[in-house]
Amino acid sequence: MKIEVPEHLIENLEERDLLLDLAVGMYAANRLSLGQAADLAGIPQGAMQRELGRRQIPVHYDLEDLAHDLQAAAEISRR
Repeated sequence: MKIEVPEHLIENLEERDLLLDLAVGMYAANRLSLGQAADLAGIPQGAMQRELGRRQIPVHYDLEDLAHDLQAAAEISRR
């Protein structure tokens, strides 16, 4: 997909900054997962998590995620 943005709106911005802003916005809107947002921004997931924290955007983590993590931890501890 190609997105055209008027030059006068982005003349002082770098492409990487625009991609990061887009990724953060789409993550905050629940349109992308953390991994997808990191891929779009071209940064590791840890860096994306730090950026979300810097912008005070909570990481999406619900009870289903917790249950999955607890189940995985229980399976690992049985080994």
